[in-house]
Order: sequence, then structure tokens, then C-alpha cells
Amino acid sequence: MTEQIEHSLTPQDCLVAVMIAVSASDEDIRTAELVKIESAVNNLPIFADYDMDRVGVVSRTVFDLFSVEDGLDALFGLIRSDLPERLNETAYALACDVGAADGNLNERELRLLEELRYELNIDRLHAAAIERGARARHMTL
Repeated sequence: MTEQIEHSLTPQDCLVAVMIAVSASDEDIRTAELVKIESAVNNLPIFADYDMDRVGVVSRTVFDLFSVEDGLDALFGLIRSDLPERLNETAYALACDVGAADGNLNERELRLLEELRYELNIDRLHAAAIERGARARHMTL
């Protein structure tokens, strides 16, 4: 018998969950990734009325889901059901920014971004543009 974890997310929660999932995908949450998540929540218009305390709740939800079999599929199911389709590219852009924040996208992060691209039905050309923008924003000398 598998444990059932039920959650309901706001659209902003979904965006935060996507960012946390990318950060946690390699089981090594880096400071640069956390700073990127906090910066996004504090500065982007989509989060203007978002309660920063929800980040902790959403983090626990993501970690709970990652701790059970098929948890990633469950997370994708929540995101598909609770995130308005018009925010799919926003979610993917935020995920790419978090992945690129530390200057290195490892295999697990790349795989999660690929799955996210598929789950959110992001057109390949649009995804390439979003990925290119994230890379450009996180370039170093």
C-alpha cells in the first residue's frame, strides 16, 4: 500500500514548486539556487501578493512527494491541474533560471527540465528561446 499525499496548490505555489523541484532534483540544493528562488518570489510581478511563508509549505510538499514512489508524477499532476496553462512558459522560465543559477546544469537537472518541458507542453522552439535567455542571464566572465 502506497502512502497518499494530497495537496492543493495556488498558481504561485506551482511556480515555487517547479523552482524547488529543479533545485532538489540533484539532491544538492545550492545557495545560488535558493537565492534565485527567493529573488524571484520577492521581485517578480506574478508573486506580488504571494505570502513568502508559503515557500516553506511548498518546499515540504515537494520533498514529501519526492520521498514517495511516483512522487514526481504526482507533482506534475498537481502542476497540470493547479497551474493555468497561460503560465506554463513562466514556470519553465523560472525552472531554467534556477537550474542555471549556479552556473552548471547537471544531468539530473537537465532530465527534470526535459520532463517539465514535456509535461507543460512547451513548444521546442519556445523552450530553446527560454533556455537561451536563462543561459544569457547567468553568464559569467
